[in-house]
Amino acid sequence: MPTTNQARRWTVIAAGLLCGLLALVVLYTSRSAFFSPLAVLVVAAIGFVALLLELRLRERDTRYSVRPPMLLNLAGLLAAIGALGAELLHCNPAITQVLILGAIGIFGISGAIILRGLRKQRTTIK
Repeated sequence: MPTTNQARRWTVIAAGLLCGLLALVVLYTSRSAFFSPLAVLVVAAIGFVALLLELRLRERDTRYSVRPPMLLNLAGLLAAIGALGAELLHCNPAITQVLILGAIGIFGISGAIILRGLRKQRTTIK
């Protein structure tokens, strides 16, 4: 079992990598692209991956055993891929926006479920 310093080190490294990834997205994206709903989806997906990575790093500590809702995550992933496909195929913009909003909403609900589980376990452990 890793010590708290080792676990904290991996958390800091992962947070730094994700901040670097967000910085790359911001640096290499044109100004007009930030008005696109697809850019919001990319940022939401990066944030959700950060939450899943934090959950994975906490999994090493046996006190925490929160499981992400896999069907909800799969639905969000399919909605995000569908939105990307609809954008690339130049489908109806209304369909694309509904898929993007659905993916962001699903990622948000799944993230809230995970965070609620982490908070609940933290209060029972203390």
